[in-house]
Amino acid sequence: MTFPTPDSIRNLCLCGQTGSGKTTLVERLLFESGEIKRLGAVQDGNTVSDYAEEEQRHHHSLQPSIVHFDYEGHHVNVIDTPGMSDFIGHAIACFPAVESVVIMIDASKGIESETRRLMRLAADRKLPRMLLINKIDLPELDLEQLVDDIRNTFGDICLPINMPTPGCGDVIDVFETDAHDATAFSSAETAHTRIVEQVVEVDDQLTENYLESGAEKLDPNRIHVAFEKALREGHLVPIVFASATSGTGIKHLLHVTASLLPSPLEGNPRPFVRGDEPLPTEFDPDKPTIAHIFRVATDPHIGKLGIFRVHQGCVRARGELYIDDLRKPLRIGHVMRLQGKDHKETDVIGPGEIGAVSKIDEVHFDGVLHDEATTENPPHLVPLALPKPMYGLAIELKRHADETKFSSAVQKLQSEDPCFRVERISATNETVMRGLGELHLRVILEKLQTQYGIELETAPPKIAYKETITSQAEAHYRHKKQTGGSGQFGEVYLRIAPLPQDHKTGFEFENKTVGGSIPKQFMPAIEKGIRQVLDEGAIAGYPMSGVRVEVYDGKHHDVDSKEIAFITAGRKAFVEAVKKSRPVLLEPFVDVEVSIPSQYMGDITGDLSVKRGRVSDTQVLSDTCVIRATAPLSELQNYATDLKSITAGSGAFTLSYSHDEPAPPAVQQDVIAAYQPQEQND
Repeated sequence: MTFPTPDSIRNLCLCGQTGSGKTTLVERLLFESGEIKRLGAVQDGNTVSDYAEEEQRHHHSLQPSIVHFDYEGHHVNVIDTPGMSDFIGHAIACFPAVESVVIMIDASKGIESETRRLMRLAADRKLPRMLLINKIDLPELDLEQLVDDIRNTFGDICLPINMPTPGCGDVIDVFETDAHDATAFSSAETAHTRIVEQVVEVDDQLTENYLESGAEKLDPNRIHVAFEKALREGHLVPIVFASATSGTGIKHLLHVTASLLPSPLEGNPRPFVRGDEPLPTEFDPDKPTIAHIFRVATDPHIGKLGIFRVHQGCVRARGELYIDDLRKPLRIGHVMRLQGKDHKETDVIGPGEIGAVSKIDEVHFDGVLHDEATTENPPHLVPLALPKPMYGLAIELKRHADETKFSSAVQKLQSEDPCFRVERISATNETVMRGLGELHLRVILEKLQTQYGIELETAPPKIAYKETITSQAEAHYRHKKQTGGSGQFGEVYLRIAPLPQDHKTGFEFENKTVGGSIPKQFMPAIEKGIRQVLDEGAIAGYPMSGVRVEVYDGKHHDVDSKEIAFITAGRKAFVEAVKKSRPVLLEPFVDVEVSIPSQYMGDITGDLSVKRGRVSDTQVLSDTCVIRATAPLSELQNYATDLKSITAGSGAFTLSYSHDEPAPPAVQQDVIAAYQPQEQND
């Protein structure tokens, strides 16, 4: 075989708060495994992972980078992901490609906001997790308190499988061996007992053997199987200690990765489906190919890259595959393994492996490569819930001659980043780019300028309110127009009622007429007129939803009734009904989670209250406080700046869309008063 066997592969996603040391760790793993001969450094811009120009300029990872190495007869793929909350979408998008998520914690900073978020997201996706406490050789650390904080936050399932020695110059294994060496805190014996007891709980026979004979009599192979099962079931989250800078604990981390983390055969299967039916996959090279594209990138030398994980079969160079429901096969010219920015061509990428194809325009994020030409029920992966891009900037080209170039550049950037989008907001007559935060969009703007030569004017976007109604109402309108020759005539009686906010489509239309008062062929015209109002708004120029419409009567004329007449009658009758139905403006609310030093808790809760926020939960852990609240998006447009000012740069926050609520009466009055509807030519 020219590819590793699935049982020898280890795929892991390296995640954690920015500054926790992920890229430095990747460099150290490559060095200690013999894959590279010289260590690079983030500050020098010469690491294998952070190879993009903007990453070297910012000294932070801004996109996932894939590396691989061999250790103890195993082939290990590591995905180094960005740690800033603005780029967490990149990290989550890599989850389907791996069996394990390793979440790094800076020993000097403890549990941070992204740590909690990543632990929760990985658990939701049923991925085995491991916590890596980095920088253990920094002075004045309380590692025992940090472990207690971890267990208090994430549960007693979190247990060390190695322990630092006094002075943190080395680590000792406390799982596979019953060590009695001195440790920096607690004891090796206590740690060994805890981890073994946690592992054997998933196997009744193993538990019985342990109670009868003790840990030393247990079959190592049975213990290994139980360890994998405990990881899969979320019954265990191992904790390991290391220092990526000095190399402390790295050899043991490499051993744990190779010998204890699950292979593709041992991990939880990814949730593929065909139609509504689950689609089991097998890591068998002879089975039909199923490969999931979890990342799209643009390489300056070879163009578009589709980076995939093979879940069944193989992806072969010079072969043919289909993508999703396209019936035309894709010619796979080149397949390659990735090592940072370097691409090594190969003949085949086998089951369980990560690889890439190049120069295929049809590849896209979340697409599935497969062997079948089908437009019905192609295989696909149950989609991940990615963060919704909420932070926006209204944009305008400085040079209108760049319009065509801008459209092409935006398409490329959106294909590479699942949490970036550009949309035209008809309600505000603005083009808005949206991302996960100010830095996210700043990096996008830099790319547009440096890579594509496009400059944009930016401004805070207007708030995209929505219109809806709060009560039932009836109205009618007669449209009659005579201009010589045949005229226009249509009369519509309708009633409207509010729909629940979570209604699937936000609109229902029903014909309740009897006796042919309005011929059926005119009903689509009436609905078209109503939909015009839904798009353009009735009271303030914003899209409307949450409305049920019943047309219950009307009149027509055998000669003068035309489609245009009923479009107008339907539109104007609907507007009249809306005015009687106590219409309101809805504004978007977001869930915000703020992680700050405890000393700022009062300042932050007070500031959120001023911003019309409602605090739902406050958690104090050691010297860190986490505040969860719901607040209007309009009040948090510049929250990054506000938080930085209040906490002297020591706070972090995340936003996610929650729901819509009626705007305050004063806001509604101002917005509605400023609305100047355009006259329709009927």
